[in-house]
Amino acid sequence: MVKSNQKLDFLAAISGLMIAFQARANGELSHRMGNPIEAALVSFGSGLLIISVISFFNPAIKKGLKNLRTAVSKQEIPIWTLFAGMLGGSFVAVQTQIVPVIGVAIYSVASIAGQTAASLIVDRIGLTGGGKKHITAKRVTAAGVTVLAVLVSVLDRIDAQNLSLWAVLFGCVAGAIVGVQRALNGQINESTHQSFTTSLLNFIMGTTFLVIFLVIGMLINRADVVALPAGPWWMYTGGTIGVIYIAFTSTIVQHLGVLTFTLISVGGQLVGSLLIDLYSPTAGVQVSAYLVTGIVMTYLGVVVGGVGNLPKLKLAKR
Repeated sequence: MVKSNQKLDFLAAISGLMIAFQARANGELSHRMGNPIEAALVSFGSGLLIISVISFFNPAIKKGLKNLRTAVSKQEIPIWTLFAGMLGGSFVAVQTQIVPVIGVAIYSVASIAGQTAASLIVDRIGLTGGGKKHITAKRVTAAGVTVLAVLVSVLDRIDAQNLSLWAVLFGCVAGAIVGVQRALNGQINESTHQSFTTSLLNFIMGTTFLVIFLVIGMLINRADVVALPAGPWWMYTGGTIGVIYIAFTSTIVQHLGVLTFTLISVGGQLVGSLLIDLYSPTAGVQVSAYLVTGIVMTYLGVVVGGVGNLPKLKLAKR
């Protein structure tokens, strides 16, 4: 049992590393294409292709779609929640735009801060579908710590010409988008009872949104579609990583629980983002003591927020 849990802990950490690497891959693709929206479409579209193939051979996903249609027809779920995937498309579009500018580590710190802060609002208004949740002082403190961590991370580079504070701000916005999307996906999951079905819907909506956004941009700017550039093979793995991450989370969370999975995976994401910026940084990105301090503060904020979110629950023996 102990060895089994250790393996799950390891896989949870790997899932966090995957999120960091996905950001680097999408950022590299955007940099080489020179078009963040088209890069986001390539990433999201490849994920849709993979999960569509999986759906063809997986009866459970088809059953989930049937459950969802039933829930919509009975008005058990608002139709507008089905468009949550558009938020995912927006998130990837923002990610591909700012990672080449600020690097993976600062982006990760900013996005986690956005998620933590947005979760307060999401839970307060009951967007997850489980009713309104009480906001504890610990969670407010945790959100404050993660936001402060963003400021600490860029403290030594505020006057630097190669740092865009707008990009850092949009990193926080990207995290907030993820927080809202996860809440809406929670509602969809309650109807589909199948995480892969929810993900398929997300990829469909996200890809559709990016196609429309790209076409509008081309018409306004009278630009052409950029050909897929040559470069390292891993810059095309963003969509694949997204699908694998879904498979990991849908399996691991059931055994570890949301809290344990979140704490371990966020730790993996932060460590992974730091390693990426150390050994494979984007142009102009540097790792400083301030950034390392910000990463540590971010993780402490997540820990405080996670534990504070479950004040009355006893952690199961593992």
